[in-house]
Amino acid sequence: QVQLVESGGGLVQAGGSLRLSCAASGRPASSYAMGWFRQTPGKEREFVAAIRWKSGITWFADSVKGRFTISRDNRKNTVYLQMESLKPDDTAVYYCAADLNGGGFGSWGQGTQVTVSS
Repeated sequence: QVQLVESGGGLVQAGGSLRLSCAASGRPASSYAMGWFRQTPGKEREFVAAIRWKSGITWFADSVKGRFTISRDNRKNTVYLQMESLKPDDTAVYYCAADLNGGGFGSWGQGTQVTVSS
């Protein structure tokens, strides 16, 4: 199993930036991919971005393309989500997730709140 701890959330004005971090422990080097999801009250959790741990291939939700960047530091077992040009619609709890074997994201962090004020 892998344990995930997110950090870096907070309050920011529209147009601002934030960087989220996800520290992974356990067996992160064996993980197939790491991802970020977000959720607002009353809505389903939605995909934001993901990165394959070994190759570094990334993919993004259309709503964040061109504004968000995902990266990883293999030595620190940490995944980052750099968020630029934030909008009030980006307000959500952001969750880090791990896909351990290509079967889907099944390990989750506790989440970190991101609030974007208008």
